Amino acid sequence: MTTPNIALKLDIIVIGAGQAGLSSAYHLKQLGLAPGRDFLVLDRAPQPGGAWQYRWPSLTLSTVNRVHDLPGMSFADSAGGDDSVRASVAVPHYFAAYESHFELDVLRPTTVSVVCDRGERLRIESDRGLFSARGLINATGTWERPYIPDYPGAASFGGRQLHTRDYTTAYAFAGQHVLVVGGGISAIQLLDEISRVTRTTWVTRTPPRFREGPFDQEAGRAAVALVEDRVRRGLPPSSVVSVTGLPLSPAILAMRERGVLERQDMFTEITPSGVRWADGKTLDVDVILWCTGFRSALDHLAPLQLREESGGITMTGRLATQVARDPRIHLVGYGPSASTIGANRAGAAAARELTTYLASAPSTAE
Repeated sequence: MTTPNIALKLDIIVIGAGQAGLSSAYHLKQLGLAPGRDFLVLDRAPQPGGAWQYRWPSLTLSTVNRVHDLPGMSFADSAGGDDSVRASVAVPHYFAAYESHFELDVLRPTTVSVVCDRGERLRIESDRGLFSARGLINATGTWERPYIPDYPGAASFGGRQLHTRDYTTAYAFAGQHVLVVGGGISAIQLLDEISRVTRTTWVTRTPPRFREGPFDQEAGRAAVALVEDRVRRGLPPSSVVSVTGLPLSPAILAMRERGVLERQDMFTEITPSGVRWADGKTLDVDVILWCTGFRSALDHLAPLQLREESGGITMTGRLATQVARDPRIHLVGYGPSASTIGANRAGAAAARELTTYLASAPSTAE
């Protein structure tokens, strides 16, 4: 696809070509909109795959939590049944095949710097030119905004500090004492790997909740409803895993047997050689690995003033994808749709609701 002319005008721009963005694009096309003419997908990554292409090498199809199908095409057929394949290879291959099969025009690499309100239209500024759209589906996810909490003394630490996003292999830490911070799925997976090759200590802000037994549809709906309630009230979203808990899998049971899951409370200060707790206890470590999650990558939307004083964005619509302050804008992969299966449903809802809204709104003659 060639670079567009300046100020290319479309009905809808989709920002991001991960699970949520591709699902949205698929449903826009199903509703009769033509890719490249009526809507266009802009993606920052150099190739298909969304954030999956950056995941650590040891994350294979046998260890990944789950990869859900995009609408209209099976992932299992694309993966070929080999669970040893890296997720960072298999999922981008699947996404590329999906884009090609459904002829979804994706302009990449394109970095959107800012979105501004221009009356009846939105102005999207990027390193590939300017775009004008009547509506926007934002599916930028969280990968670009790793979160590391600010602790006193962090700048004085003489060892290495890195985030989940920076992780490659456990063998890089051989012979070092690694402090793993965080209680989510990624923290557990990396703790498992690293503890097999070197000494580890695990700390979390709150005690992790392990879930026994199957996680059925009713429990899933209840968990998502809690996250959805927050964004409908304009509060910052919490992660879905924070309300679902961690599945007590065979791998986690094995970690418990090895004594790896003996977590400690969160420290209060970072020292030049390690960390210190409120009671004065200290621990020397070589590496602090922050498995502390991500935040929604929405800085490019700042001029639209969508946030409430609480820091969240009030969401509305059937699946809480529509921004209450500006119904021309939908956020997919935000709040309750920040999971692969949630992103699929949100993409469908956003496509339908946005096209319906724009059909009833006055169209600009610019």
